[in-house]
Amino acid sequence: MTYETIFIGLLLAVLYVEIFDIYPGGIIVPAYMALYLHQPGRIAATVVVAYLSLFSYKLFSRYVILFGRRRFVMVILLGALWAHIWFLVWPEILPQPIGLRTIGLVIPGLLANNMEKQSHILTIASMITVAVATYFLARVVGWIGL
Repeated sequence: MTYETIFIGLLLAVLYVEIFDIYPGGIIVPAYMALYLHQPGRIAATVVVAYLSLFSYKLFSRYVILFGRRRFVMVILLGALWAHIWFLVWPEILPQPIGLRTIGLVIPGLLANNMEKQSHILTIASMITVAVATYFLARVVGWIGL
């Protein structure tokens, strides 16, 4: 079911971008969010890390000229760094893991990149819309047995 969900998510994200001209956090992000929709803690942690990446990028860009590929790579690296810090620090704060890990190392950076390009509210709303549509469409496809 994972491959089908990723494929459906990619397809829906591309259609969403073509129709509304708004990126839902990147082309692959809604598909991964749909895979973890039953774990809202992981989605929340990923969004928090994306915001941390975005704010640290804005702070860093005051001192360094970042545009184009350098900006993209910097946001991805900051997302991976914050996700790794989150992974190392969070289990030390709470005695039992409650599922507040991020979804990968790259997903928060991709989300932060699109939040920086366009409004963060549009990005988050679009990501949720496409992820939920992907989740339900993948369930229908799995139920039908295609």
